[in-house]
Amino acid sequence: MHCLILGKVWPEPTSTAAGRRTTDIIHSLQATGWRVSFACAAQRSEFSVDLDSLGVAIYERQPNDSVFDTWIAELAPDVVIFDRFMIEEQFGWRVEKACPQALRVLDTSDLHCLREARHSQLKHGGTVDLYNEIALREIAAIHRSDLTLMISEYEIELLREQFAIPETQIVYWPFGVARCDRSFADYETRQHFIMIGSFMHAPNVDAARWCKQAIWPLIHQALPAAELHCYGSYGEKYQSELHAPKEGFVYKGRAEDALETMAHYRVNLAPLRFGAGLKGKLFDGFATGTPSVGTTIAVEGVAGEIDWGCAVTDDPRRFADAAIEVYTNSVTWSKVQSQGQYIVASRFDAAYWQPELPKILEAAVAQLTTGRHTQFVGRMLRHHQHRSTEFMSRWIEAKNRSL
Repeated sequence: MHCLILGKVWPEPTSTAAGRRTTDIIHSLQATGWRVSFACAAQRSEFSVDLDSLGVAIYERQPNDSVFDTWIAELAPDVVIFDRFMIEEQFGWRVEKACPQALRVLDTSDLHCLREARHSQLKHGGTVDLYNEIALREIAAIHRSDLTLMISEYEIELLREQFAIPETQIVYWPFGVARCDRSFADYETRQHFIMIGSFMHAPNVDAARWCKQAIWPLIHQALPAAELHCYGSYGEKYQSELHAPKEGFVYKGRAEDALETMAHYRVNLAPLRFGAGLKGKLFDGFATGTPSVGTTIAVEGVAGEIDWGCAVTDDPRRFADAAIEVYTNSVTWSKVQSQGQYIVASRFDAAYWQPELPKILEAAVAQLTTGRHTQFVGRMLRHHQHRSTEFMSRWIEAKNRSL
């Protein structure tokens, strides 16, 4: 089988959880003998993973260019994965025309309309309004796709209950975490708190600001010798705002190796006030045996019914109290660490999840004709929306040629 991934950006697994997600997909498919190609219109950065070394064929392809149509028809992939809904908007109609036999799969990474709704509520108050402008686009892309990969059980339920997405069109495939055979650094050899996350991601910027303003002063008052080290890629413009070493809040910039860096800290803080999906920083904590203290949104979709080991709260005072307790009490620290390992073993074992993706896609390919016939809403949206998208794209292409 041959899978083409159409990327929003070139994956940076050391910078973002989304980049790690893309490389997880690649490794999962390759492990069962699939051939994988990757195409993207974005610029590569020095931190982009070397896909060549992974045996992935890479291509630079632009939207609004009919060269794409001929190219993908010749490539003839069995499966095309769109990396987030905006890529399906740009390329979905072209894939459908040039490769009608290909299974079209949307990977949401996280549910953007949920993140937007929570961000809006944080800024303006009121209730979470899921029926926003992003939802109009994202839910339409889900309907148009043959299958959508979801990373969070919470978001699957939301799609079913709030948007009536048929169960046959969405499937759960989360992060997979390899079991760690090495021993973790113990409580006594670790010190300080850590926060980590890409500053290209708005929830991480807000979390750092909120922590510095509302949470860290409470922790610093109780633990004046402890420091909080804030790591994140693409955060240089926030350095002057966040870096306050006299207050124990230290901006560190990009972590060259997130896992090696985190392994030396005693507690990982995840004070997220909005967002969606699964939070890579918590999985870094699991992988390094670093206990995490998080908000309800931070741990959403992670623990299921399993106890986290310490308080999970959105209140600054209670959050600070939980962080202080985990930092100063070795028994609580060990409990949170062991609960994290139990969560991984029970819910995110890579030995189980990595082989599942090829099975999921192969089953969907086998049912492709039947599935498309019954997905009437998707057919209707493709008929109308893709025609307008197609005409706009062709107009842009013609305009570009005349310049």
